[in-house]
Amino acid sequence: MPLFRDEAVVLRVHKLAEADRIVTLLTRRHGRVRAVGKGVRRTTSRFGARLEPGSYIDVQFHSRNDYEAPVHSGRAPRLDLVTQTESLGNYGAQVANDYERWTAASAICETSERLSIEGEPALRLFLLAVGALRTLAEREHDSSLVLDAFFIRAMANAGWEPALSVCAVCSAPGPHAAFNVPAGGSVCPACRPSGSARPQLATLELMEALLKGNWAGAGASAAGPRREASGLIAAHLQWHLERSLRSLPLVAR
Repeated sequence: MPLFRDEAVVLRVHKLAEADRIVTLLTRRHGRVRAVGKGVRRTTSRFGARLEPGSYIDVQFHSRNDYEAPVHSGRAPRLDLVTQTESLGNYGAQVANDYERWTAASAICETSERLSIEGEPALRLFLLAVGALRTLAEREHDSSLVLDAFFIRAMANAGWEPALSVCAVCSAPGPHAAFNVPAGGSVCPACRPSGSARPQLATLELMEALLKGNWAGAGASAAGPRREASGLIAAHLQWHLERSLRSLPLVAR
């Protein structure tokens, strides 16, 4: 269809020509979409302010691609056009003046882009991203906990859930005293590779709480386990992504 409509989270924008932008969005039904927002950098634009990172919008696109063309035709896909937007939650703007929450929102958007594939639906990832951004904007929980909860749940959705209560190698019941990222999480003494981390038991309990959405337990955690959990979760995520997140060094921990 030439026109299609969907809910979306704006993940990234960059300039195009004098007044346009290329916008990367994660949509509810169409996965990751890249589109052009014509004239959105002008002050007179009807919807430029809605196409900012972290915005949750209802958006209409004009498709410029011929989806009936064979894959081997050699024709490069053209970017869709944004023709209409309606704000559903201006989460990016709501945290823009809070450094900790803005950098956490940036890391959520970058991770969502890395974990999604253009044109392939990713409903669970979309819902995780919307929920995390909404929680940051509503200031219900500490921004670092929200970010770590998003990371570990997004990894679980992608099939990279770290082993926390059993050994990642032999499945021996835990908890275990060692954690090894390449091995997949907690490891028992018999399977522990050299160089494994030795986190506190409270750190593994916090990671389990974040994975299961136990905010009461996560909120009661101490500073030390929070720092350890943040480091292990970030290392686990970037190991599987096979590259670093650009926004992560800026996140206040």
